[in-house]
Amino acid sequence: MHRLLLLVVLSLAACEVYVPPIEGPGLGVQQPRPTDLSDGIGRTAFAPVARAVEPVAERECRSRTQGRNCNFLIRIDPDPKAPANAYQSLDRSGRPVITFTQKMLAELSNPDELAFVMSHEAAHHIRGHLARQEQNALSGAIIFAGLASMAGASASDIVNAQDLGAMVGARSYSKDFELEADQLGTIITHQAGFRPSVGVRFFARLPDPGDMFLGSHPANHDRVQIVQQTIHKYNLN
Repeated sequence: MHRLLLLVVLSLAACEVYVPPIEGPGLGVQQPRPTDLSDGIGRTAFAPVARAVEPVAERECRSRTQGRNCNFLIRIDPDPKAPANAYQSLDRSGRPVITFTQKMLAELSNPDELAFVMSHEAAHHIRGHLARQEQNALSGAIIFAGLASMAGASASDIVNAQDLGAMVGARSYSKDFELEADQLGTIITHQAGFRPSVGVRFFARLPDPGDMFLGSHPANHDRVQIVQQTIHKYNLN
């Protein structure tokens, strides 16, 4: 049951999709050969932006958490066919990994946008969103399975209720998690020497999910608003 719930949780939000664990110690930044990258910002900006963001994200992680692995590995997915996405995951040792697909890099217009998305993903780890989402999924599964059992449901129906509860539980606070990551990501972006006021413009090109029931991401307007509020509150740019 625990394994099933974990897979449900990590497959819900586009920016928190689990990928096969990465082996080896790494150097903090990994990228494929230039010939493996599609045209776009990744060819010239990925490595220097990652080198600027990683130590800031690590410092914020160590100052805001206790006992958490803060040694970020920032990498580019070597698969050129992987859909546009950026996400945070953990390797087998618990090391936080931030992965950008090559198509995602092609969607970014400048280093500020790249730094903002990178900082947002780092913020997910610092805020502990994967673990919190897993716990929400577990709680939802227990509640839904219990209700089904009390109603006299069959064994297969109880399993279905358990899976549904895991999905509902995982998505209950996923929008809040995204806004939390936007807020902290804004701070990390600024501290790394980039402009969150420019980076946030990336949302203008994203399809707006609106305010869908059990949607995994908040409306773009809400995300832009939280970034702007953070900029004004901390006098960033």
